[in-house]
Amino acid sequence: MPTDSENYSPSPTGWVRDQVTAIVGTGDTAAASVMDREVVLLTMTGAKTGRTLKVPLMRVERDGVLAAVGSNGGAAQHPAWVANLRANPDLTVQDGTRTQDVRAREISGAERDAWWPVAVEAFPPYAEYQTKTDRLIPVFVLEPR
Repeated sequence: MPTDSENYSPSPTGWVRDQVTAIVGTGDTAAASVMDREVVLLTMTGAKTGRTLKVPLMRVERDGVLAAVGSNGGAAQHPAWVANLRANPDLTVQDGTRTQDVRAREISGAERDAWWPVAVEAFPPYAEYQTKTDRLIPVFVLEPR
């Protein structure tokens, strides 16, 4: 996975860029939040561009393992980062000041069913977002590698 700053493409979305700048500038994900809830920072490789992308996501954790939830606010389409993880599952995740290499594994069935209440507890709007879309919101477990 590319990690050099010359290969980095900032998000076209202003609030995402602002959060990434705050996190990178302080070295701590505590510099950003959504609805007063913690976030983590994913650094991944773009599926189409091969460039390094950074995305802050809600912090969803169970037993020391983090998950990434592709809610996109309940929109009809997945957030762009879902395609990135499907194409390039090796990434880094920053949680607080700790950065770890992980592999994203999309989960389904009973495993997803077990993680979904954990996600909703971490960020209650996920429950509403699922009712707003016909797509099943994807969940990825971020496993250390």
